[in-house]
Amino acid sequence: MGTLLPQTSASNTLKNYYELTKPKIWYLLVFTAVASALTASFLSHIVVDPITWVLIIGAIAAGSAAADTLTGYNDRDIDGIMERTKQRPIPSGRISPHNALVFGLILAAISLVLAWLINIWAFALMGFGLFDNIIVYSKWLKRTSRTNIILGGFSGGIPAMIGYVAITTQNIEIGLVMASLVFLWIPPHIWSLALHARKDYRKAGVPMLPVVSDEKKSVRIIAVTTLIMVLFSILPFSLNHFGQIYLVTASISGAIILSLSVWLMVKPNERVSWIVFKFSSPYLATLFIALIMDSLFR
Repeated sequence: MGTLLPQTSASNTLKNYYELTKPKIWYLLVFTAVASALTASFLSHIVVDPITWVLIIGAIAAGSAAADTLTGYNDRDIDGIMERTKQRPIPSGRISPHNALVFGLILAAISLVLAWLINIWAFALMGFGLFDNIIVYSKWLKRTSRTNIILGGFSGGIPAMIGYVAITTQNIEIGLVMASLVFLWIPPHIWSLALHARKDYRKAGVPMLPVVSDEKKSVRIIAVTTLIMVLFSILPFSLNHFGQIYLVTASISGAIILSLSVWLMVKPNERVSWIVFKFSSPYLATLFIALIMDSLFR
């Protein structure tokens, strides 16, 4: 039995550091980068070599994990106050703040090196994304402004942009549109979560929209931002880069998420806001899958 204890300890340590990176977040961001790269390669008829794929996936995974780790380091005090987050690795004491900081900085360095190996555009975008998420959003705006998730949301679109420029800079508007889809998706996604957990955010003193605005105003703003996102999602078709596959998918999925946001306006409660939040990630993934499939068959 004594020989098994070190293995169990090592396994728990790896699990804790993995949890620290908030994998559910970076999984989605890696997916948007891969989807953008596939879309760029199909539309441009460029065959992507395996090394480039490794660099794209590695850079985005490391960069997103670094941002999540370092924002977790910044937020360790408020995470310890909120019921939803107090069991995370740092506030629960499973990982020390110092170790988390070092781990996050190492991941950030790895992401920048890998991005540099892709090209100068990927490197510049990676640097901007890390700065926007860790400094602008987490360190500066999250505790001071209701616009935190808007100005801090630019980093969310960076992986999609990196995926595109890793393949080509031709028809760059396609990459910009894909990145903008993520940017516009972030406010309704986060605000619906904040509405669900507003007691937690209020207790921690974080000025998320549902905390500083009344419930009716909050759900109206969520509905309006959802409408803007859905209308913008039709833009790829309007630019004649994509066809019926994307248009039909964007229209149906957009109608569903709009219906959910209207339901939230009619019944503004924690259960409905949680449903809107949970559907928003599959909605974004569906759009990007449609972009891949449409570009493949163009």
